[in-house]
Amino acid sequence: MSTRAARYDAQVLRREQLSSHFVRLVLGGPGLAGFASTGVPDEWVALTVPGQFQTRYYTVRSWADGELVLDVVVHETGLVTEWATTDCVGDTVTVSEPKGSFDMPADASWLLLVGDLTALPAIARIMESVAVPVTAWVETPDEPIRDYVSGDVTWTTPPEGVETATADVVTAIDWPEGEGYFWMAGESAQMRAIRKHLMRERALPSAAYDVMGYWRGGGQKRQPRAVDPGPIWRAGKAAGKSDQEIWADYDAAREKTP
Repeated sequence: MSTRAARYDAQVLRREQLSSHFVRLVLGGPGLAGFASTGVPDEWVALTVPGQFQTRYYTVRSWADGELVLDVVVHETGLVTEWATTDCVGDTVTVSEPKGSFDMPADASWLLLVGDLTALPAIARIMESVAVPVTAWVETPDEPIRDYVSGDVTWTTPPEGVETATADVVTAIDWPEGEGYFWMAGESAQMRAIRKHLMRERALPSAAYDVMGYWRGGGQKRQPRAVDPGPIWRAGKAAGKSDQEIWADYDAAREKTP
């Protein structure tokens, strides 16, 4: 039996270019009738765009009045980029039920947030959701999006020729006194360096921070899947199968693979 998370079809109602690397997609339609937010401010969904079977994960910027807002970072190429940079209004996409990990202790007296552009939607939503003093640092490849989030935000750009340098931002932080919470997301290698820093130099307990790798830099490729979903998706569509039936075929093929 498939244990895949619930999935919902949605239509792209609006598309807005927030900056040269940042696109807002507003999703809606009757397919989202059963969608429910977790209430966790860094919650994310898996997004599947037309013509694709594989998914990518994006933070829920907001969910209200039947509209789901996803703010997507676009690059020169990419699974979602090539679609999101077109006039995609009216297209049907699929999103999963949301999941989140932000878990600030009830006794935290401050919150520090660090991330690159991929983390900005979560940073903005977290800042809108908590009552403790918040300080944030956001790294962008181009211009700061100052009207995207209000509060104590420092905007940075990586040095010339460097893809991202969020780890350097963290090691330079002047940490507040007392007990607080640290949340960070960005490139995976940067996150590994920061976890070491938090454990060895800062000696923080694991409950005091959440550090997540959102993407891989340096041209690294994802590990190939044991079962290639592409042929299954194409064969299923050619046979007139629904997305749910295709997912079931994919799950069955994975179960047969050693």
